[in-house]
Amino acid sequence: MAASDIRPSTENIFSRQIIELRNVTKVYESAAGNFMALNNINLTVDTGDFVAVVGKSGSGKSTLINMITGIDRPTAGEVWVNQAPVHTFSENETAIWRGRTVGVIFQFFQLLPTLSVIENVMLPMDFCNCFLPDERKDRALHLLDLVAIADHADKLPSELSGGQQQRVAIARSLANDPPILVADEPTGNLDSKTADSIFSLFADMAQKGKTILMVTHDNDLAKRAGYSVVVADGEIVD
Repeated sequence: MAASDIRPSTENIFSRQIIELRNVTKVYESAAGNFMALNNINLTVDTGDFVAVVGKSGSGKSTLINMITGIDRPTAGEVWVNQAPVHTFSENETAIWRGRTVGVIFQFFQLLPTLSVIENVMLPMDFCNCFLPDERKDRALHLLDLVAIADHADKLPSELSGGQQQRVAIARSLANDPPILVADEPTGNLDSKTADSIFSLFADMAQKGKTILMVTHDNDLAKRAGYSVVVADGEIVD
């Protein structure tokens, strides 16, 4: 399959399910032996859901998220996201698909230090050739304004606080208008006031139709999501 031909399957095209994991198992091999990170996981998420993924360190929650984003692939089972069979994609196909379908927000922001704030937000548009070149700067400014950080558009990431950098990372995740946002501990390094503000922003996006998956250790924040998926020992237990 050519990378330019990546399209959703017509399977369940009228379903509200935007994420479906079918009997997903992930085993990591090492010199010390095999480690089962996920054990026969089944999960469905509907369009517009706000889902908190919770669990102790090493429970498998990050591996679960990596299956959905295509950062990692299952040892067995199927991963369908936006009707696309992610488990069948090559690395190149996955990169193109991810750029258009999933906005990923990392705990440590992962902003490019030599690019300005606005250049960081424009980068996914350039990579996926989304929007016309002369539209990208205006769109980036709009997204920065959405997260209340447009005044810092020309600064380098190092000139911003942690909360401000996280807002830039959120704006970047929205660059190509993906239907899904996946955030891995997005509030883990933020003070409680800023964390609450970031959470409220996610909740507002979910109300507007974005599907949000947020990995968190914060049980209070998790309780405020639409619902929680609890992972323990590589299995969904609640």
